[in-house]
Amino acid sequence: MQTLFISDLHLTAERPDKLQLFKKLLRGPALNADALYILGDLFETWAGDDDRTPPHPEIISELSEFTLAGGRLYLMRGNRDYLTGQRFAQETGGQLIEDPALIRLYGTKTLIMHGDTLCTSDIKYQIFRRVVNNRFSIRLFLLLPYSLRQKIWHGIRNVTRKTTARKLPNIIDVYQPAVEKIMLQYGVLNLIHGHTHHEAIHEFELNGRTAFRYVLSDWYRKDGVLVADNSGLRMMRVEEYLQYP
Repeated sequence: MQTLFISDLHLTAERPDKLQLFKKLLRGPALNADALYILGDLFETWAGDDDRTPPHPEIISELSEFTLAGGRLYLMRGNRDYLTGQRFAQETGGQLIEDPALIRLYGTKTLIMHGDTLCTSDIKYQIFRRVVNNRFSIRLFLLLPYSLRQKIWHGIRNVTRKTTARKLPNIIDVYQPAVEKIMLQYGVLNLIHGHTHHEAIHEFELNGRTAFRYVLSDWYRKDGVLVADNSGLRMMRVEEYLQYP
């Protein structure tokens, strides 16, 4: 059996090929997996659980069919879809999990995260995140009419896209001391996260032991999946995985 991890799909009507690839994964080998974890940013934008911007209803329907057919789905909020709530979980049949979350992956304690909280060198982003991504701010924002929420959210997204483009790569990437701190806090040697779009397997020393940080691919370019089983973890392209025996 296998457990699958994906993140940063950023699904939108402008990229129908990625939506079709996602459907193939849900309808194919993901159904036979022990679990499918989506570690944030499933959507390009998400203004709340009443957001029905195409192709959101189609995605919700696909996820619902996946879980009704027996698929086990775990959902983590990302920086693009932090407004995801229990209504979405109920409609899809998935289980919302906190960030970070500690799981046991075939006998190995593993920490899973979206990854944006590890980018501590980006001080302005971390301040912005604390302001908007807390229960009080979210509750107030969701009280606004949907049309207004959508305009505000798209406006924020346009501003953050421009500011991110002007930042140095090392500022918006994860900060290694932050990685080591949280791994020591949770007592793990394996960390899986997304957000940075820099797919990689980082090996390093942590308190005299070998530790690993698995960075998931985004679906803008590589559309990857991390496949875990009793033999270990490996990065694969989704198309490659769909053909895997």
